[in-house]
Amino acid sequence: MIAKTEEDFNGLKEIGKIVSLIREELKQKTVPGITTKELDEIAGKLFEQHGAISAPMGEYDFPGYTCISVNEEVAHGIPGSRVINEGDIVNVDVSGSKNGYFADTGISFVVGKGDPLLTKVCETAVEAFEAGLKKAKPGSKKSGLGKAVVATARKNGLTVIMNLTGHGIGRTIHEAPDHIYNFNETWDDELLKEGMVIAFEPFISTREEEVFQYEDDEWTYVTENSFVAQCEHTIILTKDGPIVITL
Repeated sequence: MIAKTEEDFNGLKEIGKIVSLIREELKQKTVPGITTKELDEIAGKLFEQHGAISAPMGEYDFPGYTCISVNEEVAHGIPGSRVINEGDIVNVDVSGSKNGYFADTGISFVVGKGDPLLTKVCETAVEAFEAGLKKAKPGSKKSGLGKAVVATARKNGLTVIMNLTGHGIGRTIHEAPDHIYNFNETWDDELLKEGMVIAFEPFISTREEEVFQYEDDEWTYVTENSFVAQCEHTIILTKDGPIVITL
């Protein structure tokens, strides 16, 4: 989407505020003993209270209001009976729509006291997002964001997941540009445009560079022997700098 009007900016900011509120509420409520289904039910009530619609449920018939991934799960985790434990690394990914505008956000964090390496992975994901954000300018190459992400990962002795990417967003949950890579990929490079709306989401990994999908649920992406953290926000690119609508 290219945001052009005041209505566009206001509509995007409104849904951005809603999904970020839900993200932070779920993060706060993620304590040892709670199940991912109980967390998702909190999200469902908040979507209803704010007159918004869960994007994965509404657009893809996903079996949950949000995606909640734990430990070996990286993305698209289905909320269910899984119990959260002290030291788990959890990812909460919240996307939704209201009045025809969409926003997407996600964050990974460690529950309580855990392995310092997991905390480092989560902190590096945020650092990588902030590094890429500096490259998010109209007229700049799309690949600059990924180049900043992989440089940040390597500086911290970590790597990136290469087969999960960010994407365009705005009037639908996924639209052009189809991919915002987390490494310096130039095969479909393009110049970023003023008003472009993107979901930028670095995935930082302790070891592996690819995820694979569970065969039994057709949704959840996992790793074999790595932990992964994500930091995702929806951004409007402007000549005065990027506007992060999901902070």
